Amino acid sequence: MKEVATVILAAGKGTRLNSALHKVLHPVAGRAMIHHLLDSAAKLEPAKTVVVVGEYREQVQDALGANVEYAVQEPQLGTGHAVQQAEPMLKDFTGDVLILYGDVPFVKPETMVSMLDRLHAEDAPAVVVLGFRPPDTLRYGRVISDRFGRIEKMVEHKDANEAERACTLCNSGVMAVKGSELFELLSRVGNTNAQHEYYLTDIVNLANEDGRNCAVVECEDHREVTGVNSRAELAEAEAQWQEFKRAEAMDGGATLKAPKTVFFSWDTQIGKDVTIEQNVVFGPGVTIGDNVTIRSFSHLEGAEVEEGCEIGPFARLRPGSVMKEGSKVGNFVEMKKTTLGEGAKANHLTYLGDTTVGGGANIGAGTITCNYDGYFKHQTVIGERAFIGSNSALIAPLKIGADAIVAAGSAVSRDVGDGELRMVRAEQLVKPGWADRFHDAMKKKKAAAKKD
Repeated sequence: MKEVATVILAAGKGTRLNSALHKVLHPVAGRAMIHHLLDSAAKLEPAKTVVVVGEYREQVQDALGANVEYAVQEPQLGTGHAVQQAEPMLKDFTGDVLILYGDVPFVKPETMVSMLDRLHAEDAPAVVVLGFRPPDTLRYGRVISDRFGRIEKMVEHKDANEAERACTLCNSGVMAVKGSELFELLSRVGNTNAQHEYYLTDIVNLANEDGRNCAVVECEDHREVTGVNSRAELAEAEAQWQEFKRAEAMDGGATLKAPKTVFFSWDTQIGKDVTIEQNVVFGPGVTIGDNVTIRSFSHLEGAEVEEGCEIGPFARLRPGSVMKEGSKVGNFVEMKKTTLGEGAKANHLTYLGDTTVGGGANIGAGTITCNYDGYFKHQTVIGERAFIGSNSALIAPLKIGADAIVAAGSAVSRDVGDGELRMVRAEQLVKPGWADRFHDAMKKKKAAAKKD
């Protein structure tokens, strides 16, 4: 395969999304659409990547940084005009140019490679177009081709006649063109069409008029070229991505009790023999080891979970949470920047923030690490095999030694040594008969109030 350059069109802000955020920066699975696409294209190791920007271009440039080159399309006069703006960056480039769209995020690297392979087939097509067959062809341009995949004509839906609209093979807009030919073809594109725009698709018709061959490569699954132009389509793209990821997780050896209720992030890593119950949500940055059970209604983000752990139900692991092998958090437990040691347990109703818990420790129900003083966060360190009684408040900074016991209901503000018992409770005051006298007096008072 020759050197490859990618041109990604991202000039339109996406009016139908009705958003102050640029269209290509709207997230799918917690990641901007354009990052999904760039990650796929990176598998081809492109020599150059040019992103064509326009409205809200500062947002795109801030998001992508110096990893790509930028061409500015202002005003926006169509897809052909957009690609022309990349000419200064590619004028001396003689490799292959792959034209992609920032709002079409799911094109697979394998599909890109198949297009480039077709570009160098024996019949030497000038342009290779990625075609697809959607359930509803209403809004798409058509690819009129013969049985060998040679394109006879490209036509936009608005400009197509009835016979052309009957064709079900549609144009995704994704193309592969030799860099030595692309801009000469674009220089001849006109705007005599219903939209008065310069269509990229016209380079196919121009090449055909020159007696050149053009070809179409059809993607197996039409969802691969899902475009996002509205909030509804964004939701559809999210649902589609989640469907792919759920299937991948199950193929990799995970059991999903109710797959449609489990939501992954773009970078979620799931081990083998993992069981995930209903209504579990993964935010970015989660790695799950083998033989882990995640029970219903748990939320994980920025967390590392080692082999054999149990989580939930109704647990929340926030960024910086680490569960060592065989540890357990139960219902209504929240962790943040906390490491739960090997075999340690926090079974219910607990908050652990900025905490290190030693192996084999037991954290009783209702325990809270008081880590924030209103200005700074402070650390709590709990030693191996320590036992923290229910309803304890551990006031950081604090160290509790190995094998120590904190009695239930204690508010601990000073370090506890190894093997010590710490009990912090107010003295219990006992007044025999006081409650009986109180109830009698209040009942009389209530009866008198009713008479009045």
